[in-house]
Amino acid sequence: MSSTTPLANNPGYVLITGASSGIGAEIAREYSRRGRSLILTARRTDRLEALARELGVNAPCVVITSDLSQADAPRRLFAETQARGLHVDTLVNNAGYGVPGRYLSSDWRVHADFLQVMITAVGELTHLYLPAMEQAGRGRILNIASLAGLVPASAGHTMYGATKAWLIRFSECLALETAPRGVLVTALCPGFTYSEFHDVNGMREKISKMPKFLWLTSEQVARIGVDAVEAGKTRVITGAPNKLVAFLCKYLPDALARALVASKTKDFRDAE
Repeated sequence: MSSTTPLANNPGYVLITGASSGIGAEIAREYSRRGRSLILTARRTDRLEALARELGVNAPCVVITSDLSQADAPRRLFAETQARGLHVDTLVNNAGYGVPGRYLSSDWRVHADFLQVMITAVGELTHLYLPAMEQAGRGRILNIASLAGLVPASAGHTMYGATKAWLIRFSECLALETAPRGVLVTALCPGFTYSEFHDVNGMREKISKMPKFLWLTSEQVARIGVDAVEAGKTRVITGAPNKLVAFLCKYLPDALARALVASKTKDFRDAE
């Protein structure tokens, strides 16, 4: 089955990467509430299956286990959905994590896997699923970026902000290319969000010291993101405090913005 299988006369599925927890799981719940059929993918099969049992009462919910740090994972995931006749008209590139510490505190293999998940897999999955969306004249691509991609860099988690900045620019370019063909693309830029993200990268203790008003729940972020892509917004920042931070970083002199970010991020970012 070719990558350009028409979607127009088939029920479209929402494919969500990194769907086993956090923002990804909440995006699945949000689309399920809207009656959409789902394809859930991540590394943890047990978590995916539990979520599928929860959401399967509303609409079809398919689980496909995949580790996007493996170079062939995007192609295998695409082949599996094609073989099952699951026509994807909405792609949510959500899978992601952080690598704490200095750049040289981790082996290159750790960074290479990180880049595979955060950039290469996103680009390849989009390249695989987009042709059918354009042929059908309808599609949605929601890329989960971060406020970190819009503010000056700081020490620690060296490539995280860089990959999110790439994702934002990729989404903006893609949106201009695909909108005339009926495909809407959105970069969602959350700030601090209650999820397992900070447990996975070992920063829970530090990050919990941040003021409560800066935080949103994963459910709030998911709803904002789904609403944004359905409305055709190219980029959306979650929460008034985060919008203010992005505004200040854009219009303050570069040196001052960098100094402010550096002074604040040392409170919650591991640079050792």
